[in-house]
Amino acid sequence: MRRLVLYLLVVAVALLALAGCGGGGGDDSTAAAPVETTETTALSKEELIAQGDGICAEVNAAVGTVGSTSSEASGQAAQVAGLYGGMIERLKDLGAPSDDSAGYAEFIAAAEALAQAEDNVKLASEREEEGEALGEAEEEASTALTVFQSAASTFGLEDCAEAPAAPVPGGTVGEASGEEAGGVEGEVEEAAPEEEVVPEEGGAAVEEEGAGGGAGVGGGTEGGGGGTGGGSSGGVGPG
Repeated sequence: MRRLVLYLLVVAVALLALAGCGGGGGDDSTAAAPVETTETTALSKEELIAQGDGICAEVNAAVGTVGSTSSEASGQAAQVAGLYGGMIERLKDLGAPSDDSAGYAEFIAAAEALAQAEDNVKLASEREEEGEALGEAEEEASTALTVFQSAASTFGLEDCAEAPAAPVPGGTVGEASGEEAGGVEGEVEEAAPEEEVVPEEGGAAVEEEGAGGGAGVGGGTEGGGGGTGGGSSGGVGPG
């Protein structure tokens, strides 16, 4: 009886082992499924500067118009903080340049500090903190903006180095300058003939005196050396 029980146990263990081997094979086939990976190509420094300046130009223009879209100080601070927060995220998404990354880490660090400083101003404004607390937050934000602009200029980002300002319609200054220049040129051209009048009148007077003297001399010669009157009549007569 004991032998029969032992035999049945051995058979059961063997069956379980076979079942386990078969299940493991199925799991291995499922785990072997291929995994797709996507690779991103890093931008060159020139490409990064072009795209980064485009981002900064948009943010500078938007920050420059915040005062016209919100009259409350807390609302303005929230808008500015949101704009700079979005700017740093977009700049970081560009990644470090592939060919020349000198100054890139400093630029990103300055951008992060600026976004954090503007967020501190928003928090102070929302808590309605007045006097020293809000003033310190605004001063830190101003300093952070200066550092960010300096780091951007060092890296080669021209628009990021500019101060925020509302967009100005182009062409107005050039047209005004052209009109003023045209007026000055016209005045100079009109004045030129007036300066030539004096030499012309002087030359005409000299020529008339020379012509009169010539007639008197000629008449005196033809009249046989007579007086001055005879010379004049001789010049008028037929010869």
